[in-house]
Amino acid sequence: MSPEADATEHKDEAEKKPTTKASNGKMQNGQESQSSEGEEEEEEEDEEPRLKYASMTRYLRPVYLNGDATSSFLLGGDKMVVGTHNGNIHVLSLPSLSPIRVYHAHSTSVSAVSISPFPPPLPTPTMNVNNRLVSAQQSSPAPSPAGTGKGSTPGRSPKPPPVPITASNQIYVATSSIDGNVCVASLTDPKDVMLRNFGRPVHGVALSPDYKNDHSYLSGGQAGNLILTVGGRSGTSSTSNAGAGAAATASGWLGAIGLGSNTGKDTILHSGEGAIRTIQWSLSGDYVVWVNEKGIKLMRSNLHLETNELENAWKRINHIDHPNRVLWEEMAAVWRPQAKWVDEAGLEKDDFDISHINGLQNRPQSQRTNSIGTPFMKQTARRKRPEKLVIGWGDTIWITNVLPGGATSGKEMGKIARVDIVTILRTDCIISGVSLYTPSLLVVLAYITPEEGTSSPQNTPTRGRHRRQNALQPEIRLIDVQTKEEVAVADTLNVSRYESLSATDYHLDVLPAMQIKQKATSSRGALEIIGGGIWDVGMYSARLFSSTASVRSNGSHSAEGSSRAPSDLNVASPVLGNDQSVHPSTLTHGMKIFIQSPFDCILATKPTAADHFNWLDTHAMYEEAWNLLVQHPEAVGDTSQTPTESTPSTPTRVPAKGQGTLMDFFKDDKDDKSQTTISGSAPRNLNPHVEREKRRIGELWIQQLTKHNNWSKAGAICGKVLTTGDQWEHWVWVFAQADKFEEITPYVPNTQLQPPLPSIVYEMILGYYVSNDRYRLKELLERWSTELFDVNPVIEAIRDRLQVGDIREDSEENGQVGRDWRILMECLAKLYLADSRPAQALGCYIRLQDADIAMRLISEYHLVDAVSDNIPDFILLRISKEQQRTAPMSELEQASREPIRLLVAEAHHGIVRPESVIKQLVARYGMPNPYLFFYFRALWEGETASAAKAEQPNAEAISSARKQSLIDERLVATEGKALVSDHADTALPLFVEYDRHLLMKFLRTSQTYTLDLASKLCRRRGYMPELVYLLSKEGRMTEALRLIIDEIGDVSQAIAFAKEQGDQSLWDDLLNYSMKKPSFIRGLLEEVGTSIDPVKLVRKIPEGLEIEGLKRGLMRIIKEYEIQHSISEGVARVFRGEVAAAMVDKGKGLNKGIKFEIGEIDKDPISMHNPRTGRPRQVKKGHCVGCDKAFIPEDPELLISFPCQHIFHLPCLLSFHGKSSDDIPASLVDLDWQSEYDRSIGPKIDHAALLRNQVDHGCPLENSGAGQTG
Repeated sequence: MSPEADATEHKDEAEKKPTTKASNGKMQNGQESQSSEGEEEEEEEDEEPRLKYASMTRYLRPVYLNGDATSSFLLGGDKMVVGTHNGNIHVLSLPSLSPIRVYHAHSTSVSAVSISPFPPPLPTPTMNVNNRLVSAQQSSPAPSPAGTGKGSTPGRSPKPPPVPITASNQIYVATSSIDGNVCVASLTDPKDVMLRNFGRPVHGVALSPDYKNDHSYLSGGQAGNLILTVGGRSGTSSTSNAGAGAAATASGWLGAIGLGSNTGKDTILHSGEGAIRTIQWSLSGDYVVWVNEKGIKLMRSNLHLETNELENAWKRINHIDHPNRVLWEEMAAVWRPQAKWVDEAGLEKDDFDISHINGLQNRPQSQRTNSIGTPFMKQTARRKRPEKLVIGWGDTIWITNVLPGGATSGKEMGKIARVDIVTILRTDCIISGVSLYTPSLLVVLAYITPEEGTSSPQNTPTRGRHRRQNALQPEIRLIDVQTKEEVAVADTLNVSRYESLSATDYHLDVLPAMQIKQKATSSRGALEIIGGGIWDVGMYSARLFSSTASVRSNGSHSAEGSSRAPSDLNVASPVLGNDQSVHPSTLTHGMKIFIQSPFDCILATKPTAADHFNWLDTHAMYEEAWNLLVQHPEAVGDTSQTPTESTPSTPTRVPAKGQGTLMDFFKDDKDDKSQTTISGSAPRNLNPHVEREKRRIGELWIQQLTKHNNWSKAGAICGKVLTTGDQWEHWVWVFAQADKFEEITPYVPNTQLQPPLPSIVYEMILGYYVSNDRYRLKELLERWSTELFDVNPVIEAIRDRLQVGDIREDSEENGQVGRDWRILMECLAKLYLADSRPAQALGCYIRLQDADIAMRLISEYHLVDAVSDNIPDFILLRISKEQQRTAPMSELEQASREPIRLLVAEAHHGIVRPESVIKQLVARYGMPNPYLFFYFRALWEGETASAAKAEQPNAEAISSARKQSLIDERLVATEGKALVSDHADTALPLFVEYDRHLLMKFLRTSQTYTLDLASKLCRRRGYMPELVYLLSKEGRMTEALRLIIDEIGDVSQAIAFAKEQGDQSLWDDLLNYSMKKPSFIRGLLEEVGTSIDPVKLVRKIPEGLEIEGLKRGLMRIIKEYEIQHSISEGVARVFRGEVAAAMVDKGKGLNKGIKFEIGEIDKDPISMHNPRTGRPRQVKKGHCVGCDKAFIPEDPELLISFPCQHIFHLPCLLSFHGKSSDDIPASLVDLDWQSEYDRSIGPKIDHAALLRNQVDHGCPLENSGAGQTG
């Protein structure tokens, strides 16, 4: 598609003007708004401004010295370059706006400024500035041709200090002027400067992005030629050789290649379409745009071309005609076009909310590029991404995308690049400046004239001289690209002498937000990535570059000045006061928009959080204001000065007051989240000023809500914004006076405040709910600590409410019986506990039948004695009224087990005596009652609380401690039986009624009950076994036996009873009673065994009595006797065997020889009794027991020794048997042991036989039992 076709396609669209709203609130689309002026003003007031403005004029005082005024300016990196009407060039640093270098380049107004590379790199890490300064001072000054203009004499003043040679300062500055000159100067090297005269006013100049290497630039002006200048000698002034003929061309060409005078070569790239007003090189360096009277032109540059693309250098890509209207034909040459290549990465975010006002913005990491400090984009990025161009000319704005390469098919195929016109907007003003603010918003500097200036084309005045009307104040407008409407009311700018200024006197340029990729490695690593030089240059730029703070303009506009090379002006450094400190607006995040008029400089930035807060506060938008303070405390003001307790992890330099850093100046909101905190992660301390503001805004918010009767939300907001006791006390009383307890109560603090909230506030609220909402009262007492209020007034309020009588156990609320009564009792119990009255609390829980809490209280506070007056209710803790009526005994027993066991345990301790339990239970339930039975049975069996914990012991795991515990339990059971026995007659009917098995145990064990009562009860209940026992206990055996036979009819029990008593008369009675009952006779035959004589039993059986099973019975009794006889014989055999064995052992002992000593004196005599005298005497070893004489080896008497170690002379032994020595046989006396037959066995046998006859009864002492051996 041809350029003309592109323009035609968008022609209709251009005819439609966007609907705009001027600063006076009137619609500017040709029709007046139907709303009144007051309503328009109110609407304006209610709309928050999108931009914040700050005057920078006082920071540029050196620019305006000697009546000078700005005519052009350019922003790039950390530099602002300003050209003035006197031809001076001011290079200023940002953000301090302090002069870096000031020099006089032209004799009249500067029309355009360009720098290379663009944008320039940011300051690099810290370098040795002193070495640089010394090196610069040693350099010789730039040569200056002779001249007579003011300020051209070098000797009149000392040399200005050199510019530090840093990466960010190594740039070239090109300026064009109405005097026809183009000046290209190095910022750091005063010698590296070229001045070239083109003979006609030059309106535009654009340095090559790679000027340092190719020394080329484009220029154009009134002559209508777009000229490419290449080469030239530094420090010289030359004249353009464009169109000067072959000789001049050859000279310029030879000079460009180093042969000849090297005055540079000029090539006309385009001409013949009127004056050129604007030339701009794209950010990538690939494209060039220029505007002449016919329209907008784009061409391909000579940079970044592949080998096969070299022929595309300086070829035109596209042409866009200006709108075909009468006004344009007349004014196209007058209006100055504005062309801006947009760095989309540096735009603000479209969303307009507080999260993006001086805050954090999120953007994918892939879209974050270091657009600052990069000479031009990488080749790969350039090939893929389009470049956006915004052009404002007259009353029309074009937004285009320039894409590398043409279309893949059709007419566009094979083209160098493709230009897509995104949109065309027509305005009702003259465009003095334009740029993209966000991807969808344009920022426009609008020049406004009275109605004649904005009339329709039909009313456009004809050519000729007209009286110039006073202009209006310029405006900044934000226009939506899609809807082509203003998104906010236009902002009017206050500038000096605006009435006399034209549209070309205003300039607008933007500084994109800097975005720096960083890696969150460490604090030091982050500093290294950012570059230490940034900090030094940003913080100390005023100190480093303060040598050029003011300008001395020569004020000369003579012709001589046009031939002089630019010279540095001597600048005196005035003493700067506080008004020269860095303006806070220059340190805000995000894009910065600078607007220049000849006499003023204005900075527009996105409103900060503080600006947003002030606007919300002014417009009574307290909710938004409070939320803003919560999320962004810095919205109150500069909270950075608040001291913090944390120490930075790495040393950092703190800027001097009023000094900002370059990082802060260029920083984009979108970088906040992606960058690593350099000084470490430090907790943010609370700023007292912030807290005061939050309290103020919060109370205003609450007041606003209550005024509009929005009490519910006001209560919720109280919980968010009120922080002190005084605030809460005030607002609670406000809600209470309005009877809005429900709205404020949920948010009343449940923790102690400082200063504390008075307890009467809580007591008032609780008192309200005691009377009106018991359920809510319960919730509050669960949520509020009792330390917040005095419990006694609340206790009294609850007790008074219960005494009224309308809240009872049987009252019904919301379909629940006794709900409010239970709630009040529970609350009362909790308050009693809080007031250290556990006994009263226990009474409440007993009435509530809350067994778990009641038992816990009893255990923790030892409150068993507290239940001694209310034992029935205590026992019924787990038994409901319905259970009392319908539950079986087992269920009642299980439910009452825990309190009864506790009562039993305390009965053993003597705290709750059984008498008290019996008295209260009998009084409540009468006799018999199951609960008293449970109590007596637990007493009898020793079931205490400790015993319950030890049920079902594991026998294998019982330790010694457990064995001791079992012993203690048995003792407890024994003691319990004694306690029951003390009240035997009371326990007896209970056992009779509820537990017959326990009754028999009780009857057999206890001895304290009344037998007559027991017999009466058992007879009444028909308990015959128990009655039999009682009759036997009374000694009425026969009656008991007859009861067994007649009533029970159990022969086995009768036999057992007779065996138990062991009375023969009972057996006789049993035989007599049984003779009339054949079944008994058979039972006796089968079971009596050997207890009675079977013959006697058989004989008593009446003759002729038919007995079923008689044979079997007789056989059984005979068999039992046979068994008995066999057992007896076996026992007899065993006895005989044992006796025989014992005799053998005795014989062996008797046959053993006895060893005894002769002639030794025994020190331990043996005590013995003399059978003759009966007196005891001592027996010594080695002495005769009879005569007490010691044995001698040649003793003539025969010695007789017994196993009992008693030794006798034979005569002495015989004397114990009443014999004398004459009775000794001669054979014993005359036996000679020394004869020759002493070794024969015969004499020994005879001798032994004779001795046995004499001493056949053994030792006389042992047989008589009179002696004891030792």
